[in-house]
Amino acid sequence: MLNNRIIALIKRELREKLMTKSFIIMTVSVPLFMLLIFGLQMLIMLYQGDKGTRIELITQSESLTDSCRKYLTKLDFIKDESYIISYNTLPKKSLKDHIEGRKKEILSGKLNGIIYVPSTALEDKEVEYYSKTPNNAAVFQKLNNHINEVLIDQYFSGKELTDEELKFARMGVKFNGFKVTEKDELEEEGAGNTILAVLFSFLIYMSLLFSGGMTFNSVLEEKSSKVVEVLLSSVSSRELMTGKIIGCTITVFAQMVIWLLPVFILVTTTWIILPKWLVIDINYGPLIYFLINFLLACLIFQGLYATVGAIFDNPQEAQSGIFPIIMLIMIPFFLSFTILRNPNSQLAVVSSYIPFATIFVMPLRFTIVDMPVWKLILSQLINVATLMLIFPLAGKIYRIGILRTGTKPTLREVFRWLKS
Repeated sequence: MLNNRIIALIKRELREKLMTKSFIIMTVSVPLFMLLIFGLQMLIMLYQGDKGTRIELITQSESLTDSCRKYLTKLDFIKDESYIISYNTLPKKSLKDHIEGRKKEILSGKLNGIIYVPSTALEDKEVEYYSKTPNNAAVFQKLNNHINEVLIDQYFSGKELTDEELKFARMGVKFNGFKVTEKDELEEEGAGNTILAVLFSFLIYMSLLFSGGMTFNSVLEEKSSKVVEVLLSSVSSRELMTGKIIGCTITVFAQMVIWLLPVFILVTTTWIILPKWLVIDINYGPLIYFLINFLLACLIFQGLYATVGAIFDNPQEAQSGIFPIIMLIMIPFFLSFTILRNPNSQLAVVSSYIPFATIFVMPLRFTIVDMPVWKLILSQLINVATLMLIFPLAGKIYRIGILRTGTKPTLREVFRWLKS
């Protein structure tokens, strides 16, 4: 049970955090920051950076050259001259001399590359690309499917196939996913749950970084301004640390609830109609689990940040101590994006039960995959065990470090504090 002094410290911390402009600014700015990040990512993905690319397309037969010219000139990126393609026909034995004659243009950048489509491509679909940068993925992605369709047309030319059959031959395979559950119905799964899983990981990542930085700076400021000495005259260091961590956690948790309100509305109402590919197919379970998981994650990392803040006297010295904590956030965050491709992989299963990694991985998996209750409970027990291990150690370091000033403590000294 919390005693009256700890409750008073929690109220003090809440007043400092909730009754300031910084709480409102952060609550509003983080979603805007997320939109900005995702927007920049979309712009980067849409930006090709290949406008004005000049390619010479050479084939081994006149008929194949004519087919390429006839097909490619209809494409939008050819019409607007994003890609400027010239066409030629050469036998294989003349290709080397031709490349030698255009080498200066290729090296100077006036010609980006030469694509050679031999007659054997009608059998093995192997095309050659000669350029200063031969592994240009942008060129390959841009022209791959179109050259493939020309080869298909040429291959089936003269054969008794209808336009519909040719159209079918050109089509790629599209996978439509259907989620198998214990229910009788098989429903097609859209991208809504995947997007929500990414959102969960990103919210945890941003919130832990921002809120941890606030706690760290708060402890550091109180220590450098000697305010902590006044507080410790009436409360113990353990009570001060507990009050600060719980107060900061409540603040961050309130922010997270605000950020998740739109998701709660989408899950609980039917008057917002989303496209079929964007439908979120979850109930309250993943949302409640996410909030419980986030609450424990906050307590763990607020304790770590407060401890580092108590060890050092200024932000410059504290960078070395705060870096490992940031890594404990960043590595699982990036790991969760790898797991997103296959949430049932061995890596995903193992990392679901590793301290710190489970904070990011398990909510992501639970949003995409149906999980047994015991696995979810085990994950949270690991979080609780991590918290119970960290708090006593952090308390010892905080008790000694918060009043210690002067030279930067060495790692050996910190270990000595733990033994005291």
